[in-house]
Amino acid sequence: MNNDSNVVAVSLFSGAGGLDLGSFLANVPVISSTDFEKDCMETLKLNEDIFGETELLLGDLHEITSETFQSIIDRKAKDKKVIVIGGAPCQPFSKAGYWVGNKTRRGINDPRANLVNEFLRVITDIHPDGFVFENVESLLHPSHKIIVESFIKIIEESGYTHKIIRANALDYGVSQKRKRIFIIGTKGEFKTDEPRKTHSSLSEVAATGLAPYLNVGEVIAGYEGEEYFEPYEVVEGGTYAEDLKEVPPGMNYKALTAWAGYPNPKFVADKRFWNFLLKLSPDQPSWTITAQPGPWVGPFHWDNRRLRVPEVAAIQSFPKGYKFYGSRRSIQKQIGNAVPPLMAKAMVEFVKESLIHE
Repeated sequence: MNNDSNVVAVSLFSGAGGLDLGSFLANVPVISSTDFEKDCMETLKLNEDIFGETELLLGDLHEITSETFQSIIDRKAKDKKVIVIGGAPCQPFSKAGYWVGNKTRRGINDPRANLVNEFLRVITDIHPDGFVFENVESLLHPSHKIIVESFIKIIEESGYTHKIIRANALDYGVSQKRKRIFIIGTKGEFKTDEPRKTHSSLSEVAATGLAPYLNVGEVIAGYEGEEYFEPYEVVEGGTYAEDLKEVPPGMNYKALTAWAGYPNPKFVADKRFWNFLLKLSPDQPSWTITAQPGPWVGPFHWDNRRLRVPEVAAIQSFPKGYKFYGSRRSIQKQIGNAVPPLMAKAMVEFVKESLIHE
């Protein structure tokens, strides 16, 4: 899938390849991908049609030197612009003590930020032309203020202009309400205020000229047949199987409470997690796909079953036929932790445009 693009990417914390796929879609070939989870690297290997020319590194980023990435750039990207992409796992911030070591030069003095530090270490060592850093929305919570402020200080001292983007996957053609933040840096010049959106709510379609948000029914259509059956999907006989059947599409357990006027209420509103017995409606976008859902945590299919792997992947905007390696649990984790490729595409295009139209 590599091509003659003048911009290439180095991917950190690659996971199942969500950001990487977005980079390829933005015509920015990924020359190197790395992750410490073996199943993730095996997933990338399975998709050789995409990652056949990508150098795959299995290992902990703490133990992979910046020189390793520089060597790959020297071999594969001579005279090309380079961006670094990655979403450091910060759910929750790791408490490992690597940050106190001398490997992390000019790092953030906060134990929660050790993997953020590794991202910054690579940036400040190899000096790419730009970068895309992804994380959970809560990174902007006041309790993490020092991490974000330190991150910005370090990249500004390294010569980068930056933008912090609060993004919702819905706006980029993903049928899923999924909010994330991106810190995007460039040594070029941003041409617009934000990445280009492709979709909007029905009420804004006329004003924006964008396509309406995608409903999940059209995105996962075709996967309801018996050939896609998974033992994991069966809820029959489970503790709340009969309750799930009574929840209307697009609602959660609150449909079975006095709050909703349900006779002989089975639950009390606001006493459970909001995604308890949460059921998709085919006429609405999906809620956020999670990496480690509990047994009765949704979203569930409107046919009263758990979602199948190709459905979960489609909701995340992985291309049809993309292969995943590992147990059902591992695959759910890989898909749930991924950046939706279409969302990633918009972010990579944004930094790419700042570099090629100088």
